[in-house]
Amino acid sequence: MRKVDRQRLLRNLIQTHEIERQEDFVKLLQAEQIEVTQATISRDIKEMQLVKVPNADEGYHYSLPLEKKLDVKEKLRRTLRDAYVTHNQQDYFVVIKAHPGNAPAIASLLDQLQSEDIFGTIGGDDTVLIICKSEEQAKQLRVFIEDLLK
Repeated sequence: MRKVDRQRLLRNLIQTHEIERQEDFVKLLQAEQIEVTQATISRDIKEMQLVKVPNADEGYHYSLPLEKKLDVKEKLRRTLRDAYVTHNQQDYFVVIKAHPGNAPAIASLLDQLQSEDIFGTIGGDDTVLIICKSEEQAKQLRVFIEDLLK
Protein backbone atom coordinates (compact mmCIF):
# COMPACT_ATOMS: atom_id res chain seq x y z
CA MET A 1 0.00 0.00 0.00
CA ARG A 2 1.27 3.45 -0.87
CA LYS A 3 2.16 5.76 1.99
CA VAL A 4 -0.31 8.45 0.90
CA ASP A 5 -3.16 5.89 0.89
CA ARG A 6 -2.14 4.49 4.27
CA GLN A 7 -1.98 7.96 5.79
CA ARG A 8 -5.42 8.78 4.37
CA LEU A 9 -6.72 5.66 6.14
CA LEU A 10 -5.03 6.73 9.38
CA ARG A 11 -6.78 10.11 9.15
CA ASN A 12 -10.12 8.35 8.68
CA LEU A 13 -9.44 6.01 11.62
CA ILE A 14 -8.60 8.95 13.88
CA GLN A 15 -11.91 10.58 13.01
CA THR A 16 -13.93 7.43 13.73
CA HIS A 17 -12.05 5.85 16.66
CA GLU A 18 -10.28 7.00 19.82
CA ILE A 19 -6.91 5.40 19.14
CA GLU A 20 -4.68 5.39 22.20
CA ARG A 21 -1.69 3.32 21.02
CA GLN A 22 0.21 2.67 17.83
CA GLU A 23 -0.72 -1.00 18.17
CA ASP A 24 -4.39 0.02 17.89
CA PHE A 25 -3.66 1.45 14.43
CA VAL A 26 -1.96 -1.82 13.44
CA LYS A 27 -4.92 -3.93 14.63
CA LEU A 28 -7.52 -1.74 12.91
CA LEU A 29 -5.58 -1.85 9.64
CA GLN A 30 -5.10 -5.62 9.92
CA ALA A 31 -8.87 -5.96 10.36
CA GLU A 32 -9.10 -4.31 6.91
CA GLN A 33 -6.58 -6.86 5.52
CA ILE A 34 -3.81 -4.26 5.44
CA GLU A 35 -0.48 -5.49 6.79
CA VAL A 36 1.59 -2.79 8.45
CA THR A 37 4.21 -2.72 11.19
CA GLN A 38 4.25 -0.59 14.32
CA ALA A 39 7.48 1.01 13.05
CA THR A 40 5.69 2.16 9.88
CA ILE A 41 2.84 3.58 11.96
CA SER A 42 5.38 5.38 14.14
CA ARG A 43 6.95 7.03 11.09
CA ASP A 44 3.50 7.99 9.76
CA ILE A 45 2.54 9.53 13.11
CA LYS A 46 5.68 11.66 13.09
CA GLU A 47 5.27 12.70 9.46
CA MET A 48 1.57 13.51 9.92
CA GLN A 49 2.43 15.39 13.13
CA LEU A 50 -0.32 13.61 15.03
CA VAL A 51 -0.74 14.66 18.64
CA LYS A 52 -2.28 13.01 21.66
CA VAL A 53 -5.20 14.77 23.30
CA PRO A 54 -7.07 13.90 26.52
CA ASN A 55 -9.92 11.36 26.47
CA ALA A 56 -13.04 11.69 28.58
CA ASP A 57 -11.78 8.78 30.73
CA GLU A 58 -8.43 10.40 31.65
CA GLY A 59 -6.49 8.62 28.90
CA TYR A 60 -5.10 10.08 25.68
CA HIS A 61 -5.83 9.39 22.02
CA TYR A 62 -4.28 10.42 18.73
CA SER A 63 -5.66 13.45 16.96
CA LEU A 64 -4.89 15.36 13.79
CA PRO A 65 -2.66 18.41 14.26
CA LEU A 66 -4.20 21.69 15.31
CA GLU A 67 -5.12 24.20 12.65
CA LYS A 68 -2.42 24.53 10.00
CA LYS A 69 -2.69 28.32 10.13
CA LEU A 70 -1.25 28.52 13.63
CA ASP A 71 2.38 29.37 13.70
CA VAL A 72 4.82 26.92 15.24
CA LYS A 73 5.30 28.97 18.40
CA GLU A 74 1.55 29.03 19.04
CA LYS A 75 1.30 25.29 18.39
CA LEU A 76 4.12 24.72 20.85
CA ARG A 77 2.41 26.97 23.42
CA ARG A 78 -0.85 25.01 23.12
CA THR A 79 0.85 21.64 23.21
CA LEU A 80 2.88 22.57 26.27
CA ARG A 81 -0.17 23.94 28.06
CA ASP A 82 -2.06 20.68 27.41
CA ALA A 83 0.77 18.21 27.98
CA TYR A 84 3.35 19.89 30.23
CA VAL A 85 4.39 18.28 33.52
CA THR A 86 7.73 19.93 34.38
CA HIS A 87 11.04 21.10 32.92
CA ASN A 88 14.60 21.63 34.07
CA GLN A 89 17.91 22.90 32.74
CA GLN A 90 21.38 21.52 33.47
CA ASP A 91 24.46 22.76 31.65
CA TYR A 92 23.73 22.63 27.88
CA PHE A 93 20.61 20.52 28.36
CA VAL A 94 16.93 21.27 28.89
CA VAL A 95 14.52 18.46 29.73
CA ILE A 96 10.75 18.75 29.38
CA LYS A 97 8.52 16.15 31.03
CA ALA A 98 5.08 15.77 29.45
CA HIS A 99 2.05 13.52 29.64
CA PRO A 100 2.70 10.14 27.97
CA GLY A 101 2.71 10.21 24.19
CA ASN A 102 3.23 13.96 23.85
CA ALA A 103 7.02 14.27 23.85
CA PRO A 104 7.46 13.47 20.12
CA ALA A 105 5.09 16.30 19.17
CA ILE A 106 6.87 18.74 21.47
CA ALA A 107 10.28 17.71 20.09
CA SER A 108 9.02 18.10 16.53
CA LEU A 109 7.63 21.57 17.24
CA LEU A 110 10.91 22.62 18.85
CA ASP A 111 12.73 21.39 15.73
CA GLN A 112 10.33 23.38 13.53
CA LEU A 113 11.26 26.57 15.41
CA GLN A 114 14.67 26.25 13.72
CA SER A 115 16.25 28.05 16.65
CA GLU A 116 19.96 28.78 16.44
CA ASP A 117 20.11 27.97 20.17
CA ILE A 118 19.04 24.35 19.72
CA PHE A 119 21.61 21.82 18.54
CA GLY A 120 19.08 18.97 18.56
CA THR A 121 16.12 17.34 20.28
CA ILE A 122 15.26 13.80 21.29
CA GLY A 123 11.64 12.97 22.06
CA GLY A 124 10.79 9.81 23.96
CA ASP A 125 7.26 8.98 25.09
CA ASP A 126 6.99 11.51 27.90
CA THR A 127 10.38 13.24 27.95
CA VAL A 128 12.08 15.67 25.56
CA LEU A 129 15.84 16.18 25.78
CA ILE A 130 16.93 19.44 24.17
CA ILE A 131 20.63 19.89 23.54
CA CYS A 132 21.71 23.51 23.25
CA LYS A 133 24.97 24.89 21.88
CA SER A 134 25.90 26.62 25.12
CA GLU A 135 24.82 26.83 28.73
CA GLU A 136 23.63 30.42 28.17
CA GLN A 137 21.45 29.30 25.25
CA ALA A 138 20.01 26.54 27.45
CA LYS A 139 19.11 29.16 30.07
CA GLN A 140 17.46 31.30 27.38
CA LEU A 141 15.48 28.29 26.15
CA ARG A 142 14.36 27.52 29.70
CA VAL A 143 13.06 31.10 30.04
CA PHE A 144 11.37 30.84 26.61
CA ILE A 145 9.52 27.70 27.77
CA GLU A 146 8.50 29.42 31.00
CA ASP A 147 7.16 32.37 29.00
CA LEU A 148 5.12 30.05 26.77
CA LEU A 149 3.54 28.51 29.86
CA LYS A 150 2.39 31.87 31.30
